[in-house]
Amino acid sequence: MKVATNFITEINGCKIWIRREDEFGEGIKGNKYRKLKYNILKAKTNNSKGIITFGGAFSNHLFATALAGKINGIKTFGIVRGDEWSYKVKENPTLTNCIDNGMKLLYVSRKIYKQKSSSKFWSLIDFSPKDLYIIPEGGTNELAIRGTSEMLQEEDGIYDSLCCPVGTGGTIAGLIKSSNSNQKVIGYSSLNNQELKNEVNNLVKDNNWDLIDNYTFGGYAKTKPELISFINNFKEKYSIQLDPIYSGKMLFGIFDKIKRGKWIWGKNILAFHTGGLQSIEGFNLRQSQKGLTCISI
Repeated sequence: MKVATNFITEINGCKIWIRREDEFGEGIKGNKYRKLKYNILKAKTNNSKGIITFGGAFSNHLFATALAGKINGIKTFGIVRGDEWSYKVKENPTLTNCIDNGMKLLYVSRKIYKQKSSSKFWSLIDFSPKDLYIIPEGGTNELAIRGTSEMLQEEDGIYDSLCCPVGTGGTIAGLIKSSNSNQKVIGYSSLNNQELKNEVNNLVKDNNWDLIDNYTFGGYAKTKPELISFINNFKEKYSIQLDPIYSGKMLFGIFDKIKRGKWIWGKNILAFHTGGLQSIEGFNLRQSQKGLTCISI
């Protein structure tokens, strides 16, 4: 199945296209489908009794894993950062959707969650992952990168730069691996993580990429009025829904750099809309509770 590409606009001589990964996938959309594709196959090959993974309370990855498990008939377990969500789950559409898709959620304190990579983590939460297939937070591992490397199409050599949002680095790593040596891959960080560049370097050896970290709007799932305005105006003008965590920040950053004459990576730009639209419902709920502007849907 070929993914659609929409020409958006030309600004100061720079032409911008969007690859509609948000419309691609089998139930699960976008880069989450790409990341989970080979992991699901591996879990089946291993005859695993289920899949267990990690995420915050509004994690697109948790939701996608729950849905993938339901579609493929595999039990899923989610370790949720923040034990307070155990009694606030009905206030969270993402967690509610995870449960509705059959995922068993285990809520842990932020202090314990930080130790998820340690050998003693499982004893701390009194849970054994025996016979379960473990996927890391955000879904990034070698099999995920194999999946995201398939995002590029044969004719994509015409683009000077390839842009994508960055959370855990799996999507940008796949694009770096499959891009041409004369292309630049530009990642827009969606969270404040000083180690993110090093983490991507650990995933790939090529150096034809840059990481932009000044459009996080305060951090993961954080936002400002100008971002919400941009997302709503973008939808009205181009009929494309953006999310406030990933693709919205990336497109804002691309437009801003071009308009300020700071774009240095070629005139033909392909931006990857990686999905994550399920997060808008929960985001709008929090915005309305605070009396703030919501995202138009």
